[in-house]
Amino acid sequence: MLFSVLRSLFSGGSVDFMSILMQIVAVLFVIFCILPLHEFAHGWVAYKLGDNTAKYQGRLTFNPIASVDPLGALFLLLFGFGWAKPVPVNPNNFKNPKRGMAITALAGPVSNLLASLIGALIYIGVLLATNFSVPAFVLVFFQYYIIINVGLAVFNLLPIPPLDGSRIVGAFLSNRALYSYYRYQNIIMMVLMLVLFTGLLDGPISFLQNICYNGVMWLAQLPYQLFGLL
Repeated sequence: MLFSVLRSLFSGGSVDFMSILMQIVAVLFVIFCILPLHEFAHGWVAYKLGDNTAKYQGRLTFNPIASVDPLGALFLLLFGFGWAKPVPVNPNNFKNPKRGMAITALAGPVSNLLASLIGALIYIGVLLATNFSVPAFVLVFFQYYIIINVGLAVFNLLPIPPLDGSRIVGAFLSNRALYSYYRYQNIIMMVLMLVLFTGLLDGPISFLQNICYNGVMWLAQLPYQLFGLL
């Protein structure tokens, strides 16, 4: 995201300032509207599985004030990968704690994929309704919005503590292995931030992101194809 733009500027490359502006607008929309949805999804699924912690602490809400994490928002602006304030979950309230945590964790990335799919449906619909005569900045916004949501889903599904993917992997580990898995999560998170800063993960994440992006766009085109609009 903006970090790659800054690297391009410092290396003497050219940038499209309209694209940068719409990128910022898309990121801000995601921060204040989609990240709260991501956390709400965690809390709502946990509630349905028997854990009332998020509800009792007032976190079953779409209010961005309750969810926005300043550092996570900054990382989203800089790298396209960020986080919100985690919804509190008590796995002891689940009938099966490991499985309950895995399902609860999965709900967040799924909400991002659904948000990207809805954005893609609107994007294609706007193109068709206007006969592809949409102002460029509108198209750029939707493109970045879809990419950011797909990127968040991919990032959160990485099996690295404390990301959502680690909770899913944890469902298949023994209690002893699970303890070791999370023992150094704070150190692992700092290393992850450093790796993101250096760009070492750009290639693998971009590869996974492209697969998901193509899948989302394929699904978004299906209803229009069924009605003969595409």
